[in-house]
Amino acid sequence: MQSLQKFVRAQKIDAAGLTAIGAFERAVIGYFDWDKKDYKRIPVDEQVEVLSLIGDVAEADGKPALHIHAVLGKSDGSVVGGHLLEGHVRPTLEVILTQPPAHLRKKKDPETGLALIALDRS
Repeated sequence: MQSLQKFVRAQKIDAAGLTAIGAFERAVIGYFDWDKKDYKRIPVDEQVEVLSLIGDVAEADGKPALHIHAVLGKSDGSVVGGHLLEGHVRPTLEVILTQPPAHLRKKKDPETGLALIALDRS
């Protein structure tokens, strides 16, 4: 995640759709606990296939922010998925960024505490 964050900042990408496939040697997935308004961290401490990774880049607090969900395949054929908090690539992750014609911006939602894409221009 840090490498991808550095890349979008260096390239001045503040709005994009993101997809990827590849593999992680380990990862941390998050499940949003509505009552606690926080992510439960779910460690994945094994080599996994990135079956689907989808998300966006949108401006939050004046800088690009990543919001990514992942579906990871384990060696026994089971899957785990959720909000991607950490992903350590091994051997590769093929990422495609698609920039939209309109600017995407996030605003903190007072009800959830989450940074959500704002549909208005304020």
